[in-house]
Amino acid sequence: MDRTTLIQLLDGLSSLPFYLLLLMPVIFVIFKLFTTKTEHLPPGPRPWPIIGNMLQLGKMPHVSLTSFAKEHGPLISLRLGTRLLVVGSSPRVATEILKTNDRLLSGRYVLQAIPVEHRVLDRIAIIWASECNEGWKSLRALCRTELFSAKAIESQAVLREKKVMEMVEFLRTREGKVVKVGEVVFATVFNTMGNLLFSRDFVDYGDGGESSRLKGIVRRMIELGASPNICDFYSVFSGLDPQGLKKKISDCIKEMFSTWEIFVKERRETERFHAHKSDFLDVFLANGFDDEQINWLLLELFTAGADTTSTTVEWAMAELIKNKQVMKRVRQELEEEQINGNALKESQISQLPYLSACVKETLRLHPPAPLLLPHRAIEDCKVMNYEIPRDTQLFVNVWAIGRDPHAWGEDPLSFRPERFLGSTDLDFKGQNYEFLPFGAGRRICPGLPMAAKQVQLILACMIRSFDWSLPNGEDHSKLDMSEKFGVTLQKEQPLLLVPN
Repeated sequence: MDRTTLIQLLDGLSSLPFYLLLLMPVIFVIFKLFTTKTEHLPPGPRPWPIIGNMLQLGKMPHVSLTSFAKEHGPLISLRLGTRLLVVGSSPRVATEILKTNDRLLSGRYVLQAIPVEHRVLDRIAIIWASECNEGWKSLRALCRTELFSAKAIESQAVLREKKVMEMVEFLRTREGKVVKVGEVVFATVFNTMGNLLFSRDFVDYGDGGESSRLKGIVRRMIELGASPNICDFYSVFSGLDPQGLKKKISDCIKEMFSTWEIFVKERRETERFHAHKSDFLDVFLANGFDDEQINWLLLELFTAGADTTSTTVEWAMAELIKNKQVMKRVRQELEEEQINGNALKESQISQLPYLSACVKETLRLHPPAPLLLPHRAIEDCKVMNYEIPRDTQLFVNVWAIGRDPHAWGEDPLSFRPERFLGSTDLDFKGQNYEFLPFGAGRRICPGLPMAAKQVQLILACMIRSFDWSLPNGEDHSKLDMSEKFGVTLQKEQPLLLVPN
């Protein structure tokens, strides 16, 4: 068992009122009822009484679940308290969950720590809406048309190029000095999103404090969301907050809202949006969105876009620093394609197939969300001939799928971009179920088209503009590649590099 997880669980129990502790025998009875049902559930590790398999997941659930899949098969079930969890860890199972049964399994399991009622989320959210209802479809269609369509992405290219060049100019002022790669990229992406949504920057490169603050808030929300929560494990505690997770996330959300609330108010008062839609905030206002809906959608767009993109670039740079021959080949490609001049154009990225392969290989080994976000069965259904009861929580372990030797051949743990060369059909757009870093089906990441462009553009500019080294002449082969689990998969030790 994992000591940290046990301590967190005990902390939650110790903070419960005495009368609720008296309900624990009732929980045991409920647990027995759950586990003695005759449904033909997927196999899995034997659960402990009352707590189920919670302590067996440890600090790195995606790794533990991968081990369980090797022992029990690619579709497994576990008990987390009284909750049933089903996890798929192979391309075939992913196909059944995200394609064959996409409609029935497209619900979202909403974490109890999210401080917004489900009925409200269903009105205001894209990512965390509990079902794909008509309101969700309308919001997603609006975002796709205005932000993520091919036409919109093309029209935004000049802005992305400008923001990346601002990043390069800042890095030139830091030549020979140590920089936190993740924070610099986060600031770049956050400002890009800020201009798409508000027509303004939010972070000054000269003031690392604001970038660190915003990045810290986002990371804290992610860590809190991934923390074991007794309310998720026992429905009898729903609506309570014994560990204070809901309050802590609520405080983070309020702090994020304070970043842009005044600009929403000013724009609404000026009514400038009626004359000309200059950014996405004008689109929100022109469609009659209230402040609650605007704030939540902005939160989802900012946090999802900035965190996943900056994390992917950080992992990619770490892999390139660690694998010098791969970095050398990327540089050669940039030179051979005569990618030069003062400003790199996004349209030139298509001339860089090896760079594209490096990004894909990074996403294979380090998917932004190793388990994707939790799905929920909206009706009873069958997967691989096993029963999946209504309201079951489901994960697709894309981290395990990306390291599966049956899907990727020999040495699947090595960083080899060559495995993607000559495989133009093998992409991350949700059609290849052995490679699903952004998911598939109804719940596929809506920002995928933008993220794909931005990651490659940032990497190309960073590599073309500087020679990168580790601080103090550290050995690149010993670079720490440890992971830190969360809703997104972080590098445990932030990547520190020196641009030269």
